[in-house]
Amino acid sequence: MQLCSVCSERTPKYRCPACKIRYCSLGCYKKHKDTCLPVDKPAPSNPETKTAVSTESWSVDDLLHEDDITDKVPLQRLQMLGQSKELKDLLCNPHLRQLLCSIDGAERKEDAMKSAMQEPLFMEFSDQCLKIVENDAKSSEDANL
Repeated sequence: MQLCSVCSERTPKYRCPACKIRYCSLGCYKKHKDTCLPVDKPAPSNPETKTAVSTESWSVDDLLHEDDITDKVPLQRLQMLGQSKELKDLLCNPHLRQLLCSIDGAERKEDAMKSAMQEPLFMEFSDQCLKIVENDAKSSEDANL
């Protein structure tokens, strides 16, 4: 388990956007910001570098914060996506993989998503993802009745 880089007492919930250290609270962030040394990203040497899949490790906590409860899908349902044969079959398509990489690497992800939604292959992929997550949610609701 990882500890806060500032106080070394609690599990970190946040990551400094400038230097990427992890911290647990506003108090720790305030202590850290005075000594923060931003990490400069090297410019890509060739255009293919931009479309490469990021190797930096991240966790769900890096993407979601406690305040972002609206429309949050539980982790166990997200893990079902990785077990789907239908999604694995779709991901064998190199065009879909390239499309997903371009969205991931886009500076303006919202615009990239809007553009991708015009592609039938991407629509099929996103519909399958929603079907898996929503079917499981419906099954869970039915079981609770």
